[in-house]
Amino acid sequence: MSGLGNLWQESAAETFQAPGFQGELGVDLVIVGGGFTGLSAALAAAGQGAEVAVLEANTVGHGGSGRNVGLVNAGLWLAPDDVCRALGEAAGEHLNTVLGGAPDVVFDLIARHAIDCEATRAGTLHLAHAPKGEGQLKARLAQMQARGAPVRYLTADEVARRTASTAFGGALLDARAGTIQPLSYARGLARAAMAQGARIYENSPVTGAARHGGQWVVTSRSGKIRARHLLVATNAYHQPLAHMAIPSVPVVQFFQLATTPLGANLAGDILAGGEGAWDTGLIMSSIRRDKAGRVIIGGMGSEAATHANWAERKLAKLFPRLAGSEIEHAWSGKIAMTEDHLPRILRLGRDGLAVFGYSGRGIGPGTVYGRAAALALLNDDESGLPVPGVDAYAERFCTLKTLFYETGARLVHLGAARS
Repeated sequence: MSGLGNLWQESAAETFQAPGFQGELGVDLVIVGGGFTGLSAALAAAGQGAEVAVLEANTVGHGGSGRNVGLVNAGLWLAPDDVCRALGEAAGEHLNTVLGGAPDVVFDLIARHAIDCEATRAGTLHLAHAPKGEGQLKARLAQMQARGAPVRYLTADEVARRTASTAFGGALLDARAGTIQPLSYARGLARAAMAQGARIYENSPVTGAARHGGQWVVTSRSGKIRARHLLVATNAYHQPLAHMAIPSVPVVQFFQLATTPLGANLAGDILAGGEGAWDTGLIMSSIRRDKAGRVIIGGMGSEAATHANWAERKLAKLFPRLAGSEIEHAWSGKIAMTEDHLPRILRLGRDGLAVFGYSGRGIGPGTVYGRAAALALLNDDESGLPVPGVDAYAERFCTLKTLFYETGARLVHLGAARS
């Protein structure tokens, strides 16, 4: 499975290339990381007339942004009441409101900049994988409806009609959400940011970042950038930097497998409405289709044979007629999973911020957090941030937590393979 490759890289309609950085440069804002967060920040800052430079260690969308499932969800993994308990009532409701509107922001950017990314706003399905999942979904439904969200509960029969599978007990349909081709979206953001005047450099890993003479000095292998402001937007793909420490966060692997394009007779009624879906399992899995008619299934865990075997069996269990379907692509990515599943904005001393910890919700939150962080830095005003910035953040036992997630995924998938 490991040699089949990333579907998003093969099917991306948007193309993008940028040179490596060399020499010296002075800008208003330097951004480390060319994913959803960094590119959204670059687009917003350049749109304000700021001089912006983005340094990406590999290519735009190389990390989680180009390995994402492609679900543009509203909100977080946490239910709205849990967000308020974690942040306090005022800050929690502010974040719920901001992220409830995140799909609007994403789809508006796609339309405004004509990003060719298979954008489909048909909602998402949060599927009950077991009876206890139904109770969790109904509790979440009440909280979301109390806040005016256009979310409704679907019975098992309704879910079966939408998914063509009888494996689920019920689901939440969120009309705000949708699906995209994530790598095309990232490349489209990069193209739009460059059109606004941002400078983007690929294959330019940052080696150090420190403040000197009232400015940030960011060094790469072939040059140096001086900037008034710094945004670190590397998330789960952060590489160590000299003179700067970013807090460690547990990392979760998430893999995906895609079938060959399937004809209407074989898979025409599987998520025929264009919804993306994920389930309530602790070891979560996802299902969606792409524009070409491939069925894509994903789950927690690294891209090992154990998980690939599980995915093929899972696909056949959900959709018996797909048993034995050829798997055309297999790929995996990393998720930065904070302990409470809340993204963080960390102050890096004067005029610097780092954003991390989307816990599997990178598209909407990444777009919104990136834009807000850039404007907060340029305007020296944090009042527009989705969550208050913090001066310090630490999690204990990150390596053990990462191992826990991977071990749990292996045990669940091995057990399912033997059942």
